Amino acid sequence: MFELVVGTGNAKKLIELRLLLPEDVIRLQSLAEINGSIDVEETGQTFAENAAIKATEQAKHLGRWVVAEDSGLTVDALRGKPGVYSARYAGTHGDDEANNDKLLEELKDVPDEKRTAQFNSYLCLSDPQGNVRLEEHARCSGRIAHHRQGTAGFGYDPLFIIREYHRTFGDLDLAVKRAISHRSRALRKFVPKLLSLVESVE
Repeated sequence: MFELVVGTGNAKKLIELRLLLPEDVIRLQSLAEINGSIDVEETGQTFAENAAIKATEQAKHLGRWVVAEDSGLTVDALRGKPGVYSARYAGTHGDDEANNDKLLEELKDVPDEKRTAQFNSYLCLSDPQGNVRLEEHARCSGRIAHHRQGTAGFGYDPLFIIREYHRTFGDLDLAVKRAISHRSRALRKFVPKLLSLVESVE
């Protein structure tokens, strides 16, 4: 059994990964289940850098294999903001309501055709020595709504319209979101490579 630490306290991310990995091959643990895990400061300028920092620093500290993810929203009219500051755009980390309010305010005079945006997901796997062994990423394109729509999901989901469905992530069925989200797309590319790596190291 290959033991893998998921470098997040976000239960929703852990569930998503568990759904895609064979339980008889890989045993997943979240940081919440491990004594002595550390809070890694996200000092990178890109999603890729932050994912690597979170994976390698935690792996070296724990002496374990760690997979970490960094994700966020980039809005074209705002030149890529909020970007790596997505979770703390309004100042307080994880204040979804304030972040959404700030985004709506900054886009209040921007017309539909210029409200294009992307959700981005970057994954990084580190070995116990802190070496990056695998990286993958994906994105999901959409448009920012003029007001919140739906109550499902978290973060910017109530504002992110999927063109094909003409609805926001906050208004879509969870099964649909899991099929098309940036994180799901990245994980579907990442998992086969991870399983191949597990076979080579065991």
